[in-house]
Amino acid sequence: MGGADGSELTGARGERWSPVRLLRSIEEAAAFVDDVGFALLFPAARPIAPSLWEAVAGPDATPFAAGMGSAESLVWDWKDQLPEAGFAWSGRFLHGRASLLSPRLLAALYSGHGEPDDDRAFPLPPEAHEIAEALRAGPLPSSALRSVVGDRGRYGRAIRELQRLLLVTSAGVREQRSGWPVVVLELTCHRFDVGATDLRYATARFLDTMIEATPVELARVYQWPTAAARAALDDHVATGLAVRTSAGYRSSGQPRTPPVPAEHPVRQE
Repeated sequence: MGGADGSELTGARGERWSPVRLLRSIEEAAAFVDDVGFALLFPAARPIAPSLWEAVAGPDATPFAAGMGSAESLVWDWKDQLPEAGFAWSGRFLHGRASLLSPRLLAALYSGHGEPDDDRAFPLPPEAHEIAEALRAGPLPSSALRSVVGDRGRYGRAIRELQRLLLVTSAGVREQRSGWPVVVLELTCHRFDVGATDLRYATARFLDTMIEATPVELARVYQWPTAAARAALDDHVATGLAVRTSAGYRSSGQPRTPPVPAEHPVRQE
């Protein structure tokens, strides 16, 4: 099977990522994230991915072109409300940009055991472990966590590392006496069911959303080694879940939401 040329693939992705109608409620936003699996808050040239903004404002709208409008306000509010309600993980993940992951994809990608001390298994900066330790007692506003670290730069790097590994999620906002509300952060395992890694599902979701993809694209979005991404795609071909094309790999059209493998049951509290 041949691959699609650039314009065909762009059109197919646009059609795949566009909701039937523009999103107007948080429930519709949650359904959108569940359908695509992963999304940026706002579109970017790289990485190429669905965005919540385009699902709210349309594919031709430019964010903040006229300041903070109604569409910008919806996206900005939902980035905090979606994780607070347990509808989506929120943090900096796709190429370090503000991103949303569906709970099902989050569980498939999360590489820890789903325990509050999962950070201890990773070679993180000391500040990241300090933040995780503080969050074991429950969610905290970012201002309090910055005080724990004591340095804004080291705090920012630590949070980026924790969110790159999906260990920490945004979990709403807290009002302050003055100024803007402050973001609340929480251990991912306290907010979502995780601890049942399912790389086959994660690969299937990526192919379904991206229509056609290369190992490099898969590796960049999920932050996997390229060799591991290629092996995952080749496994899909071997099991009939994908086909090779001249440009990469395509889904063979299997159901979008395969059942959780028996050896990886969803963790019950």
